[in-house]
Amino acid sequence: MSVITRKTLPFSGQKPGTSGLRKKVTVFQQANYLENFVQSIFDSLEGFAGKTLVLGGDGRFFNREAIQVILRMASANGFGRVLVGQGGILSTPAVSCIIRKHKAFGGIILSASHNPGGPKDDFGIKYNISAGGPAPEKVTEAIYAKSQVISEYRTLDDERPVDIDRLGTIDLGGMTVEVIDPVADYAELMGKLFDFAAIRDLFSSGFRIRFDAMHAVTGPYAKTILEGLLGAVPGSVVHGIPLPDFGGGHPDPNLVHAHDLVAALAAPDAPDMGAASDGDGDRNMIIGRGFYVTPSDSLAVLAANATLAPGYAKGLAGIARSMPTSQAADRVAEALGVPAYETPTGWKFFGNLLDAGRATLCGEESFGTGSNHVREKDGLWAVLLWLNILAKRRQSVEAIVREHWTRFGRNFYSRHDYEGLDSKAAEGVMAHLRQRLPTLAGSQLGGHQVATADDFAYTDPVDGSVSTQQGIRILFSDGSRIVYRLSGTGTEGATLRVYIERFEADPAGHARDTQETLGDLISIARDVAEIVPRTGRDAPTVIT
Repeated sequence: MSVITRKTLPFSGQKPGTSGLRKKVTVFQQANYLENFVQSIFDSLEGFAGKTLVLGGDGRFFNREAIQVILRMASANGFGRVLVGQGGILSTPAVSCIIRKHKAFGGIILSASHNPGGPKDDFGIKYNISAGGPAPEKVTEAIYAKSQVISEYRTLDDERPVDIDRLGTIDLGGMTVEVIDPVADYAELMGKLFDFAAIRDLFSSGFRIRFDAMHAVTGPYAKTILEGLLGAVPGSVVHGIPLPDFGGGHPDPNLVHAHDLVAALAAPDAPDMGAASDGDGDRNMIIGRGFYVTPSDSLAVLAANATLAPGYAKGLAGIARSMPTSQAADRVAEALGVPAYETPTGWKFFGNLLDAGRATLCGEESFGTGSNHVREKDGLWAVLLWLNILAKRRQSVEAIVREHWTRFGRNFYSRHDYEGLDSKAAEGVMAHLRQRLPTLAGSQLGGHQVATADDFAYTDPVDGSVSTQQGIRILFSDGSRIVYRLSGTGTEGATLRVYIERFEADPAGHARDTQETLGDLISIARDVAEIVPRTGRDAPTVIT
């Protein structure tokens, strides 16, 4: 078995987004497309000779084939060991956990997160650094630069597949391939963070959960931890077998795509709690009996109650949220006397805060929540922290959230997504808003006075790096907000996200319907951006 060098030519558009490179499977299946990007990752790194790489993915279509390519290339490029999940399976938070526990040089994650999977759907690849988190912009920019001038890549001359279904070690061209249990290290970490005995008592008392793994990566993790270690009733985990096409579903845990779970929690015999996770396991949705918990409220409730879990008993250093996420967590931070950080969208922006010990809990409105236990958002972790809180407080999900609103006030909040837009039309909306910014401050919009309006920019408090044009904000004098940004997670067209928020301190107003409460702001948001004439859409694709 020998190292060979193969000639290649660059592909345009191999620029990683906030979560790596995402394209259609058919794009990745082009000759040399995957190889070029992987070689560009390796060429942008230094000092990895003989070191350990972690490798795995969410089991989507093309996952297993890509792993074989990467194993051969990792050997040819000089890595000493690759830890690969059995069957090619590793959730994104598990990769981060394993990198940190085994002090690996880094990791490659194969996933397009919550995007659909299948022969004609989406695939993705991203690199995580030794801290366990997504590569920062300086690394992804270096990868992109290499991808635009690449002329050759290194691999092995023997293309016989490595057996990744059997636990154990294999020699591959002088590099050790170690096929590992994908769940073991992650489950061990969860046992250190949470009071498993208290959660077992909760389940033994008759508490029922329905966890929808959406035929994605968290099925094995949830089965092992919830049903195995914690004693949830067998069958509590549904759609628990990862499938290459996610069973034909859309592995995005929201009210639209997790409709089976929503219906189950609205039924007369509903379980006490519902939860779902996404394709690669880094997102979560929480539902009580007939009661949906927004991701923004979930972050705030978890932060307010985190000390009930052993891993957070000493308190929080700070709380971080992405800019579009509601300000509910800021009110908790103020009450706790800890800093609140507002970052751009993208989990990589939390990494410096976590590494510097400035933040303990982090969250995004896009169903992502996490803490300093790893450097990725973590769907099952959020479910376990909720269970720990429920085990200690012995109240329903709804009762805990409503008590939280009574104490801190309620941030009515909604996100309206316009998916699959013509890219030029979507960019035109943002350009129009940027043109209007100088005239918005001090103006009246539908009876609301605009306090400030800006294009959000972020200066990292740890390293001083600056990120600009992170979303248009219209901030009203009463504390309400409208935020616009284009999403970077899709593979087709463009997605315009519009976020609408209003704060209500009076508990008498907390029971109102969210969309009705935000109705006037929703109309303002649509009209100011000229969404209908510019995009041709008279309604959002998804409302959460």
